[in-house]
Amino acid sequence: MVKIIIFEPAMCCSTGLCGPVVDLELLRITTVISNLGKNGVKVERYNLNSNPEAFVDNIVIYEILNRDGVDVLPVTIVDGKVVKTKKYPTNDELLKFLDVPESYIKGKEQHATKDSGCSDGNC
Repeated sequence: MVKIIIFEPAMCCSTGLCGPVVDLELLRITTVISNLGKNGVKVERYNLNSNPEAFVDNIVIYEILNRDGVDVLPVTIVDGKVVKTKKYPTNDELLKFLDVPESYIKGKEQHATKDSGCSDGNC
């Protein structure tokens, strides 16, 4: 199986929900990685703030940071090769890297029903 690692800049959380403004891109990548995990696909994700040892232990990211500095983050590595810098991979890029169906990154839609207590559709 393909190994994907995403090295992220220092931040207080990986969800995008902290702070005064929601970071929609962080929210997207967190959701996609969660959905991939539910389908048995593991994407490793390291934050410079909470996992500094991962940045030192990985020779590829260590060399990139020494050469380009932290402004290059986030960095996505697939099977040891850098495939994207400065931005998170798009959904389409992740599908291509992993060679999985689109359903692996999409969450299940939950529809309101009468049994759920939503009679007017506003749930």
